[in-house]
Amino acid sequence: MRNLENKVVLVIGGGSGIGLGVGEGFAREGAKVVLSGRRADTLDAAKAASDVGDRLQVYPADAADRSQVAALIDYTETNAGPIDILVYSAGINVAERLFENHDPDAFDQVMNINANGAFNALRAVLPGMRKRKSGLVLNIVSVAGMNAMKLSGVSYSASKFAQAALGKLANLEVLEEGISVTNIYPGETDTPLVDKRPVPPPPEQRARMILPEDVADMAIAVAKLPARATVPEIVITPRHMPIV
Repeated sequence: MRNLENKVVLVIGGGSGIGLGVGEGFAREGAKVVLSGRRADTLDAAKAASDVGDRLQVYPADAADRSQVAALIDYTETNAGPIDILVYSAGINVAERLFENHDPDAFDQVMNINANGAFNALRAVLPGMRKRKSGLVLNIVSVAGMNAMKLSGVSYSASKFAQAALGKLANLEVLEEGISVTNIYPGETDTPLVDKRPVPPPPEQRARMILPEDVADMAIAVAKLPARATVPEIVITPRHMPIV
């Protein structure tokens, strides 16, 4: 089992939800964690409210902007060190998400963050990992990237299928160089993203969902595996929505 003490973990999409939960989980293991997201105020609030805030650094960047991703990598390597683990958890959705009402500009925005952003992050981080011949990428996808779901909508499902393919292809490309890419497919998770549904779920439905810390536990378990092992994919869902 690997020790995560002082490992450098960059979480893109770390201001809230699963990304924040995973980042805090790694910080509790002693890792040095950089949280990134589009909004500086959200990142600052997350750091201030966290019980491991002293182990969290924050840096705002838009994953869809390649120049901002490059600046984020530079910041992380300068202030924390070479990146051992990348967590890509940036993801958005919109309320009007069916073909009959989906605005094309909103479609582009969702694709840019969920899919293009994942490409930008992988493209920026993998060269350094290849030089060091070690590294782990935790690609937080969604069960909507395995099965098309009307509830998830057009752009979200399409972007998540693309994000899943990016993770799979990256893993095939870098496995022999000492790097692993794990696609994690969460089901319904109690995060701010579910508030974007056309009808936000009531409290009793949210209580049945998994939590960000559940996904964090799976991510940490993968990170602790010895170098001889790799986990290409993990599905984690609440009991009411098994994936078969």
